[in-house]
Amino acid sequence: MSRANPNDDHPLGLTVHSMPVPEQGLAEGGRTRGGRWKMLLVLLVCAAPVIASYFTYYVVRPEGRRNFGTLIDPQRPLPDVVGTALDGTAVNLRSLKGQWLFVSVAGASCDAECAQRLYQQRQLREGLGKEKDRLDWVWLINDAEPVADALLPALKGATVLRVPEAALSSWLVPQEGASLRDHLYVVDPIGNLMLRFPPHLDSESALKAKRDLDRLMRAAAFWDTAGR
Repeated sequence: MSRANPNDDHPLGLTVHSMPVPEQGLAEGGRTRGGRWKMLLVLLVCAAPVIASYFTYYVVRPEGRRNFGTLIDPQRPLPDVVGTALDGTAVNLRSLKGQWLFVSVAGASCDAECAQRLYQQRQLREGLGKEKDRLDWVWLINDAEPVADALLPALKGATVLRVPEAALSSWLVPQEGASLRDHLYVVDPIGNLMLRFPPHLDSESALKAKRDLDRLMRAAAFWDTAGR
């Protein structure tokens, strides 16, 4: 049997492995929970402006002041429906989210009452001044008739889409005894139908509608920027 040479002295090779530290696992779990909370916080921050505008518009107001428009409750989101622009382009209604929408509905033939409503819609938006670009003017046509050439110049700046009547009827809510085309509607940037103005606005009621729009734009001033 060979014996180890006593002069053959070599240092022992040792590998030191760190022991698992319980606090590390706890820290990793804490980071995961922290990430989840941060994600939730981001979602809340994104939704906060619209929530705040609703709260400011409908809750924080002087006693005795009444809104002219009717709040739509429960919320009715933009339907997942594809409309057709006048140039034939397919446009999903949900792609309009991100801006406030000022919506009207009528057949393409657009009689005198329809023309008056489109005029009021445009003028109410123009009356917002520098805030007007935060409110998109939208005309939804509920039939397949052609739009008169004479009407096209007046639609400059408007979003005009043909949308099936059935899709509009399942989304928009007229007041009792009225039809879809009798109202002007407001949709918030998240895509929820928010407000409905009474039918057949005259000059006096149009001023009341303008005050509602002014207050709404002020209340939601921090939500978005002008234009898309």
